[in-house]
Amino acid sequence: MEPTILKFDQTLWDMLKNPSFSLYFRELIAKNKVMNLTNIIDESDVYEKHFYDSIILKKVFDLKDKTLLDIGAGAGFPSLPLKIIEPKLNVVVVDSLNKRIEFLRSMRNLLAIDNYELKHQRAEELDKLELYDLVTARAVARLNILSELSLPYVKLNGYFIAYKSINYQEELIEAKNAINTLGGKLEKIIIYEINNDLKHALLLIKKIKATPDIYPRVYAKIKKSPL
Repeated sequence: MEPTILKFDQTLWDMLKNPSFSLYFRELIAKNKVMNLTNIIDESDVYEKHFYDSIILKKVFDLKDKTLLDIGAGAGFPSLPLKIIEPKLNVVVVDSLNKRIEFLRSMRNLLAIDNYELKHQRAEELDKLELYDLVTARAVARLNILSELSLPYVKLNGYFIAYKSINYQEELIEAKNAINTLGGKLEKIIIYEINNDLKHALLLIKKIKATPDIYPRVYAKIKKSPL
């Protein structure tokens, strides 16, 4: 599949002038001194490699009134930057480490945002009856594992969006069976420019049929025997 190329978008970058991002950056760096939230701490790098990288999804989907599940959100990427620029996005975040959930709870309160629900759970333990328009995952796991943690929670005709490096090809080949088995179909690959030297990829996987009820399996089985 030939990728779609997105050049750096100044209009999107200008959205990061929202004062909430400055506050987010300061809190991220302060909390990072006592808990491991990110290895990227330079301000310009955080804005490019975390904030801009997260909100690139705004160029692909109309996020207003959508429901989004963010798997393994860590310090809130991509869901919190997306929520800042689209307040009418309805977000659920799941992460297995409570300290990350507590950080995001403090950010939610500080930024006075609503419809940003936080779940301290493993992704495979979520209620399979709760389905979402969009499911995102960024820097969580290889795609064959990630697909099983994500696609079961996507609505029919919704999308699982994997944020990946420019070197996504091997993972995509490896995950082909998992995507098909779980009811997905790769619809589009988007390569986007973050700066002159850095490009990342979005893999847009559409849910075209229901996921069999046996998925997702417990994580130990997913990791030991990926689809």
